[in-house]
Amino acid sequence: MSMLAQDAVSIEKASAVLKLMGDKTRLTMLRILADHDCCVCEFVEIFQMSQPSVSQHVRKMKDIGMIKEQRRGQWIVYSLNEKFDGYSMIQSILKQLPDQDHHLEELIQKGKRVSCN
Repeated sequence: MSMLAQDAVSIEKASAVLKLMGDKTRLTMLRILADHDCCVCEFVEIFQMSQPSVSQHVRKMKDIGMIKEQRRGQWIVYSLNEKFDGYSMIQSILKQLPDQDHHLEELIQKGKRVSCN
C-alpha cells in the first residue's frame, strides 16, 4: 500500500477542479487571481462579458472552495483560497501558464482598475 502525499486530493476533487479549470475564462480568471485580487466588475471589463455570466463563473469556483471572497468597502474582491485542499494542485498548473498582467494593465490604462484599499 502506497502512502499518499500530504497534499494529495481525492480523484473526485481533482476531477471537479480540473473540470472547472478546463474552461478558458475560468482558467484565465484563476491565473489572474494567482497574482492579484479582483472583483467581478474588473472581470466583466477584462472578458467583455455580462455581469451575470462572470458571476456564474466566479460562483462555480467559490462553491467548490477554489477562490474566496472578502469585502473591502463597497467591493467584494476575490482571491485564490490557500486553504483549499486542492490549492497545491491548482498552483502547480497555474505556474505553467503565462501571467495575465496585461489584462490588468489595460484596465489601469482605461481607468477601470478598482481601487478597493
